Amino acid sequence: MKTIKTNLLLSCFSLLFFSCSEAQQKKEATQLINNPTSMENKTMDTATFGAGCFWCVEAVYQNMEGVEKVVSGYSGGFVKNPAYKEVCMGTTGHAEVCQVHYNPQKVTFDELLEVFWQTHDPTTLNRQGNDIGTQYRSAIFYHNDEQKQKAEKYKAELDKSGAFDRPIVTEVTAYTNFYPAEDYHQNYYNQNGSEPYCQFVVKPKVEKFKKVFKDKVKK
Repeated sequence: MKTIKTNLLLSCFSLLFFSCSEAQQKKEATQLINNPTSMENKTMDTATFGAGCFWCVEAVYQNMEGVEKVVSGYSGGFVKNPAYKEVCMGTTGHAEVCQVHYNPQKVTFDELLEVFWQTHDPTTLNRQGNDIGTQYRSAIFYHNDEQKQKAEKYKAELDKSGAFDRPIVTEVTAYTNFYPAEDYHQNYYNQNGSEPYCQFVVKPKVEKFKKVFKDKVKK
């Protein structure tokens, strides 16, 4: 049953991605004709995702083709410049997130979303596995209307398709702030891959990404 639902999830995304991709290509072609330098100037875009512990999210997107930089940090709260210990107490309103800086000519927001949905459980409220608390909530902090529309559309379509056993609880909300996490949180898996949490929690997600998205893994 799990395999059937996984295939359904992939099929759903394929239909959504190709339809959006074709429209996006037409839009970019028109922009290029009307303004030949417009596409050259747009070299980087930003997406902000919360999907549990930011060590996992960072490690996954670091391996994705077209992603230039991933920064772990905190978003969605009301406390300025929060410390990790404060966020862990659940009193700052922030979620652990990663800002993904990507080249839109190599990878699209649609593809980033596809990886987002499949590398964590978007149906568990304020938790991922044994990590429990509002700081571990599933969230997409959109930076513009296009990101908002795509995130809401995909969320609704996936719910409708029955790809998951339970309703998706992912928060889709406007980006308002981002505070980089402490230095020791950055590039965490690559520097601490032998630690138990990395071996038992982070590594399986990275391996799943590489298996499911073979064509999107950095060479």
